[in-house]
Amino acid sequence: MPQRHDGNTRPSSLRTSPSVICACVVLLFVDLTIAFPTVRLSSRTTNSCFNSCNSICSERENHSLCDGFGGVGRHTQQFWKTKRPSSLAPLHAKSKSYSDSQDEFQRSLLAAKIANDIKGTAVKEESHRQERAEKQIVEEKEKLEAAVKEVQEAAQNVTQSAKTLGGAVISNSTEVKEAVVDVSQSAKSLGGAVIFNGLGIITRFLTTLLGSEEFRKDILRRKPHYLSDWTDGFKRKRQVIPAVLFLYFACLAPAVSFGTIASEITNGSIGVVEFLLGSGMAGVMYSIFSGQPMAFLAPTGLTLAFTSGLFRFCSLRQMSFFPVYAWVGIWTSFFMTLLGVAGSSKAIRYCTRFTDEVFNGLLSVNFIYEAVSSLRRNFMIAHMNDPMNLTMPFVALSMALGTFLSTMKVVKFEATKFFNTKIRTQIKNFGPVTVILTFTLLNLLPWFKKFHVPTLIVPDTFQLAGGRSFLVGLKDIPTNYRMLCAFPAILLTALFFMDQNISVRLVNSPDNKLKKGPAYNVDLVALGVITGVLSIFGLPWMCGATVQSMNHVRAMSETRLNPETNEIEIERVTETRLTGFIIHAMLASTVMLLPLIKTIPIPVVSGVFLFLGRKLMTGNSFLQRITDAFAERRRLPDNNPLNLLGRKKTLIYTGVQVLCLLGLFGFKQISSITIFFPAMIGVLMSIRAFALPKIFSEDDFVALGDPTPV
Repeated sequence: MPQRHDGNTRPSSLRTSPSVICACVVLLFVDLTIAFPTVRLSSRTTNSCFNSCNSICSERENHSLCDGFGGVGRHTQQFWKTKRPSSLAPLHAKSKSYSDSQDEFQRSLLAAKIANDIKGTAVKEESHRQERAEKQIVEEKEKLEAAVKEVQEAAQNVTQSAKTLGGAVISNSTEVKEAVVDVSQSAKSLGGAVIFNGLGIITRFLTTLLGSEEFRKDILRRKPHYLSDWTDGFKRKRQVIPAVLFLYFACLAPAVSFGTIASEITNGSIGVVEFLLGSGMAGVMYSIFSGQPMAFLAPTGLTLAFTSGLFRFCSLRQMSFFPVYAWVGIWTSFFMTLLGVAGSSKAIRYCTRFTDEVFNGLLSVNFIYEAVSSLRRNFMIAHMNDPMNLTMPFVALSMALGTFLSTMKVVKFEATKFFNTKIRTQIKNFGPVTVILTFTLLNLLPWFKKFHVPTLIVPDTFQLAGGRSFLVGLKDIPTNYRMLCAFPAILLTALFFMDQNISVRLVNSPDNKLKKGPAYNVDLVALGVITGVLSIFGLPWMCGATVQSMNHVRAMSETRLNPETNEIEIERVTETRLTGFIIHAMLASTVMLLPLIKTIPIPVVSGVFLFLGRKLMTGNSFLQRITDAFAERRRLPDNNPLNLLGRKKTLIYTGVQVLCLLGLFGFKQISSITIFFPAMIGVLMSIRAFALPKIFSEDDFVALGDPTPV
């Protein structure tokens, strides 16, 4: 038994006395209670430890240390009885010998006195530590660095507390070992809580990381002009109204044509109504959220070919088409949005004018090819029915050529010498719509109906194909199939990325003299969101439509005749979102006017296709060089490539473009491999980047208007 000592002396034997061990254990539990409110200790465990301490102190009643710390033990035990969470439950079963000794510890605990001064200090310390913890949590939410630092400090504190607890429990008490396990589990809970609270900070960090400088610049560049994008349209109503009327038919024709083709290749799963509704919805959303409102979205032959390939794949695998279609679109939406936010559109600068001109030429050829195919089909049908009566196909051919030539004439009427400027402008603006309505009314005359000219084939009432519901059942395919849909979505993303950026790039060309600046990444994000919405509703995908976009720019342009070159040049363009919004709203509303749409003759639509394809050729220097190849060099401008480089080099460069155009067109005709069309755009870029520099110098490229990007 150790001897008593007064308060002024401190013998070395005190280090090994039971009272000191008791004091260390009690102080440790007080510190854990205040500093780590998330630590959960067993009630019976704490009672056992405190009772043991009080029992030791009761044997040394005259020892002041035992009196003080025994009181702290009682206070702490009372704190655990009142403050512990209701969810605590006994963690382990106690042995019978421990239960017998518990009564004796409880009787000893009654003899201990509460140290009021230590109690008050403990309460103040608890309040102080709680306030400090709340302050640290606020700092975690405000700054990412502070949050990470606090997590590390919390982990270090828990580890240090566990080490201290392990050193204090040299005795082989089973209860204290269980307390160590409780501390470890509570440390895990603490870490999980900190991570959960830091989710918002992590999200903001990722947003800052992905929100690239290019994306932010696009937003800042277009933000000041957003209001004027709407008001400018209202200020130029005389220009907006005729543009809306003409472009409505220009957008209606592809939607109906592609809808008819899609109905055939998908066995009626997607038809004309879906294409009208999808085109209208996509155009309205794009006019509101896009960065460059002069660009239009529309169905394209490439997206239709991709849809056809996906439908055949689902048919062979006996899979439900629409859930797969929707998940491919959702993945594509995710990839497109991610690429836009990351500022990936800057990579399109490597797609030089060489690629733009070939791609532009392909679109022109596609529109003309579709128009010629439609007219050829009339002759084939007539030949099968009555080889001696070809009246209908020739009448249809006359209507198509009449629509095409008349539209070309009225558009160019502004450059003539007739009437005054105001009248010429009105004829140019309203002329295309007047031509379409004239031939449509002509086909309704009783004496003209005997020729049986075919008209657009659309349903009589508004109904989705097959009578399906408006929303696609996303859960109709297994989870692993949903994940696998990401692979075809990568191909579709590549197609959209190239098509969209090239189309908008042509709209933003310096030749068009747009003033408000581009926003390629915002356009990409807008297209991504629109693709996701269309996919959920099972509507056809839309993409950048070069032909409609360029004709939109032409319709909203103010032009003048250059007396030196005798060519029409653009003076300014009314950049507005109003035209796109109204046109596509009317297009979506067309589903309520289906009986009227059925009266439009197909040859008139073919004539519009011929006009759009020919109009897109305007300004394409690649196609211009083809005609210049047969011209006399002395009659060409001094800056013409033929005069700068000579005929041989110019013909080699143009010949390579012709071969690329034929290759793309032939590749597109093979429906089984059309899904890989984006790879062909990459081939064009590779030819320009690696093959042509071996033949042409940089000065040659500059003379051809195709400088190498830095």
